[in-house]
Amino acid sequence: MTESVPMTLQTLLAGLIDYAGLFPPATLDMPTTIANYAGYLAGDDEWALGSLIIPAARLDEFEKHAAAHLSTDNDPWQLTVLVRNDRLDDDLQRVIDFQHTHTALAQVRVIELRAASADDIENALDRIPDDIFPFFEIAVTDDPRGLIAAIAGSDAGAKVRTGGMEASAYPTPEHLARFIAACAAAEIPFKATAGLHHPLRHFSEAVGTDEFGFLNVFTAGILARSFPFEEAELATVLIDESPDSFDFGDDRMRYGDVTIGINEVLDTREHLAICYGSCSFTEPLADLRTLNLLAATSP
Repeated sequence: MTESVPMTLQTLLAGLIDYAGLFPPATLDMPTTIANYAGYLAGDDEWALGSLIIPAARLDEFEKHAAAHLSTDNDPWQLTVLVRNDRLDDDLQRVIDFQHTHTALAQVRVIELRAASADDIENALDRIPDDIFPFFEIAVTDDPRGLIAAIAGSDAGAKVRTGGMEASAYPTPEHLARFIAACAAAEIPFKATAGLHHPLRHFSEAVGTDEFGFLNVFTAGILARSFPFEEAELATVLIDESPDSFDFGDDRMRYGDVTIGINEVLDTREHLAICYGSCSFTEPLADLRTLNLLAATSP
C-alpha cells in the first residue's frame, strides 16, 4: 500500500473498484482483461482492487485463458459473476460447478442479476445458494423503496446503475440520492456500476451529460448512514465538483463542514457502500493522483 495515502482515504478506497474490463466502453477481450487483472493484483495499487467481473456465460472462456495466471501459491482470485434472469438455474449451476473445481484458485462469492419486481427477488433468493451473495440491480427512476424492502432481511444487496453509454442511462442526482438514503434506512448494502471513472462530478463530452464521481457517491453513503443526511442534502453532495470539499486525514475526513471519523468510514464500507464496477482500474486512480490525493507511482 502507498504509505503516503491518508488512512481515511485508504479505508474509503480499499477494495473499492471491481474490474469490468470486458464491458463497455472498454469492451476488452478475455485474454487482455485477465492479463490486466493479474497485473493489477501484482501492482502497487492492489489494495484498491476488488473482484473481477465475469458473465456466467463466459466462465468457460475465463477458465481457458486464466489457467496460466492462477496458482495455489497466491490468494484465490475473487470473481463477481453476472447471471441472467431467464437462465438463472443454468447460470447458478455453472457457478456451483466452477466453485467445486476452482475453489483454491478462483472463488465466486458474489453474483449480480436484475430484478424488476419483488417476485423476481423472492424467486431468485429461493434458488441462490447460501454461500453466494447476490446484488439485485434495480431501476431508480421509479421509487425503489419497495424493491429495497423486498431485499431487506435477506443476505443480499442492491445494485444501482449510475451511468452508461447514453445520457438517458444516468439517473438524476435526486433519484440516486433517494436510492442511497433508502438503502441506508433499510440497512441494505449497495454497489454501483457504470459512469464512475472519475473521483468528482464532471461533464462528459463523450456522453454529453454530467457524470457522478465515485468520491461523491461513497461520501454520500457515509453521510446517509452515519449522520444521517436527508435526500436533498445527499443530492447536493452528489453534484459537488469541488476538490476543496473533500479533505482526508489519518483519523478523520472532512466533507464541507462535516467531520467524519475513520470508524464511520469503515462502518459504511463494510455495511452499506460496498464497491463499484469500472471497466478501467487505472483511470480512477490516475485522477486521484492528479488531485494530489494519491502519490504519483514510480515509472
